[in-house]
Amino acid sequence: MTVARTRMPRGLFADDALPLYERTAKQLLDDLRATAAHPGDRLPSERALATRYAVSRVTLRAALADLESRGIVRPSSTRGWFVADLDQLPDPPAATTEATPQVQGLADFARVNGLTPSSRVLSATVRPATVSEAEDLRIAPGADLFELHRLRFLDGLLVVLEHNRLPLAACPALAETDFNTASLYATLRAADPPQTPRVADYSCEARHPTPREMELFEIGDTMPMLVATTLTFNQAGRPIELTVQVYRGDRYRFRASITNPA
Repeated sequence: MTVARTRMPRGLFADDALPLYERTAKQLLDDLRATAAHPGDRLPSERALATRYAVSRVTLRAALADLESRGIVRPSSTRGWFVADLDQLPDPPAATTEATPQVQGLADFARVNGLTPSSRVLSATVRPATVSEAEDLRIAPGADLFELHRLRFLDGLLVVLEHNRLPLAACPALAETDFNTASLYATLRAADPPQTPRVADYSCEARHPTPREMELFEIGDTMPMLVATTLTFNQAGRPIELTVQVYRGDRYRFRASITNPA
């Protein structure tokens, strides 16, 4: 039996290659250590922290959620965020030349590779889940499902038509977020409780474009399309996202290394 594992390119593990929320979490942790913060110390307000690190509130909350999952900070429902026991934390790991495969959104991938992501929302709705969707996402048939159709661009070039479906109960903020500018994964990480994408089942196949895809991508029927279907699971092992991505065949390549588990 073989297992497919993606490898990140070498040389991309400097701090500025991490997703923005991870860089913000690292900066905050460095500041806590530098100021000799003690367990129980109260952090500045989210607004003040977002201003300090020059990030949005959504990114700042995703960074705090990451630190909370590691036991570094803890929230209070009425008083903000507090330092946990920093003395119990291990020293930061040394840099390595390879990384564990990660579940990334397109925005994370773009930033790592020095590209500028952008999106155009075609539709964003809340509707009842079908029986098939409920089985995949382990929710009740008819439960509220957030459905999003977007065109995704890299450096202004259309790369993918994306169809996302997520249980609304996992992150009610989905229905109120403008995904023309917001990151879907950053919104999930900032949920209460945080929804951190950890594992994804991924499949990819080639087919001819549909008439609608030919119109959106401005292509003819001879251009092959690569269709990727992903079921993503959170840190608790629950499915949180069912996504179908349709790529132009000349603007997408999937790479993997194959290992034989001992």
